[in-house]
Amino acid sequence: MEYKYLNKIDSPADLKALKIEELPAVCAELRDFIIEALSKNPGHLASSLGAIELTVALHYVFDTPNDKLVWDVGHQAYAHKILTGRRDRFHTNRQFKGLSPFTNPAESEYDAFIAGHASNSISAALGLDIANVRSTEGNVQRNVVAIIGDGAMTGGLAFEGLNNTSMDKNNLLIVLNDNHMAIDPLKGGITQYLVDLTTSAAYNKWRWKLYQLAAKLHLVDERKRQAILRRNNNLKAMFSKQPNNIFTGLNIRYFGPTDGHDVAGLVRILSEIKNHRGPKVLHIITKKGKGYGPAENDQTVWHAPGEFDVESGVRNQDSGQNATPLWQEVFGETLLGLAKKNKKIVGITPAMPSGCSMSIMQKELPDRVFDVGIAEGHAVTFSAGLAKAGMLPYCNIYSTFLQRAYDNIVHDVALQNLHVVLCIDRAGIVGNDGATHHGLLDLAYLRPIPNMQICAPRTAEDLREAMKLAENMEGPVAIRYPRGRTPLDNGQQAEVKYGKGVKLRDGKDFAVLTIGSIGNPMAEAIEASKRDVAHYDMRWLKPLDEDILHEVGKKFKTIVTAEDGLIAGGLGSAVLEWMADHGYTPRVIRLGVNDQFVEHGSTKELYHMLKLDKEGLCESLLQVPVK
Repeated sequence: MEYKYLNKIDSPADLKALKIEELPAVCAELRDFIIEALSKNPGHLASSLGAIELTVALHYVFDTPNDKLVWDVGHQAYAHKILTGRRDRFHTNRQFKGLSPFTNPAESEYDAFIAGHASNSISAALGLDIANVRSTEGNVQRNVVAIIGDGAMTGGLAFEGLNNTSMDKNNLLIVLNDNHMAIDPLKGGITQYLVDLTTSAAYNKWRWKLYQLAAKLHLVDERKRQAILRRNNNLKAMFSKQPNNIFTGLNIRYFGPTDGHDVAGLVRILSEIKNHRGPKVLHIITKKGKGYGPAENDQTVWHAPGEFDVESGVRNQDSGQNATPLWQEVFGETLLGLAKKNKKIVGITPAMPSGCSMSIMQKELPDRVFDVGIAEGHAVTFSAGLAKAGMLPYCNIYSTFLQRAYDNIVHDVALQNLHVVLCIDRAGIVGNDGATHHGLLDLAYLRPIPNMQICAPRTAEDLREAMKLAENMEGPVAIRYPRGRTPLDNGQQAEVKYGKGVKLRDGKDFAVLTIGSIGNPMAEAIEASKRDVAHYDMRWLKPLDEDILHEVGKKFKTIVTAEDGLIAGGLGSAVLEWMADHGYTPRVIRLGVNDQFVEHGSTKELYHMLKLDKEGLCESLLQVPVK
């Protein structure tokens, strides 16, 4: 498709050469470009459509990359990528060896900070700004902007950064891109607060002009500024007929709310406030999916819709006919069944009811599902409080996001040995979202925690049985499972027992110990290798099945372990430690992910690269010496 403006914009300098009256046309072309590109190469659609005018205005007003734009929730930044020299490579976005799915400083000098997890922009941008303010490398003026939105203001880190912003000398600009959404509709007091928040535009204009005049006349200096702001906040409340808001209460200058889809208006406002000294917030109102009807009408589905037909808005969905269920669907349906029988069971999710399929229970038992927003640490401690009061929380968090709640797991759950069931979705390689989203650390970081019990089901039935077993256990339980569809039933199902694995096949050459879903390609690899190998599905990382370990320790001189996580600290490490502690001296060959962050690409491509698919595992098995 030919684009009058977009095809000539290879950098923000080209954008700045345009007249302000031409910017709406640039926005329209960006919108068409993103819709067309994502219809064939799936990505995060609705969020990017909602941030187009803001992106154009930011690059038009600020001197990037000298000025720094720190994006929060990087799936808002597709227009940013296109305007900063990556237009012709955008068709490779999220593909193996292609553009990163989120902002990544290793990819472009225009990407000031990595943005895969939410709520980190204010803290990171504040660090950049304070370093700039205190720099001894001359007096180069550099603006720093944090763009936070898509529900990220519900995260505790955002408020910690906001509090720090109010205390230290800085010139940070925070743009609050308020679309009242994350992936699912946001709930909670902060959401309604942002909906209701308003201010007087006339007052803001009057105060800004008065401050400029006073500064020119040398009537105010930085020492007096904070005192003036405190007095003016009270004056503002009188003018606007509104009480001080959270930002002004922290002595952070507040502008807005304003229309986030008026690009000319945004240019005017940003031009006026960018050189204002001290911290400030620009609150804009946007619509997720703006400009594409299907995305506007169903923002949750069109957050990441997969392939679709642009004209009809019909998504190319997997019909599911003759296909196994998704792991998340097995979780959601099992949780609902358990909850119907046990009134103490409640579900907790940090802004992902549809993503983890807790929406199944939410639909039938809405008063027993709690969507706490993008706040994983709170989700865990909230679950701990529920458990302490006699409820039975099943807290579902994606593996990569559970990392953010590590202290909460240790201090608030495990230390008190509370019965919280952590259902860890998206464990292992998750595919195109890349390094920020792979769930490769959970086995290693959960295993050292006292009282923690860790199960990794290999099949759909294993997951169902593990969730049922967890209901009657004591203390914290972690159940981790991958993204995608469950494997076909091979008729080898055995009852899930606490702390017990299962022998899938006998053999004489050596033993293979697997945990979780990697046991399925390993079973295929063993068949393909034609080796006489014994295969055990351990099922539990903690407690380990000591009967199996004694059996293989006595019988085999070589043991192969395989896991879809980092090798360090996982199943292989646990087996090595156990063997050493019990006087066995087999050679232990550990298969898994080495000491690395894994790039983005399809799940199939990445498992093949890591040699953790059938072919790679078979190759590894053929290299194992028998004696």
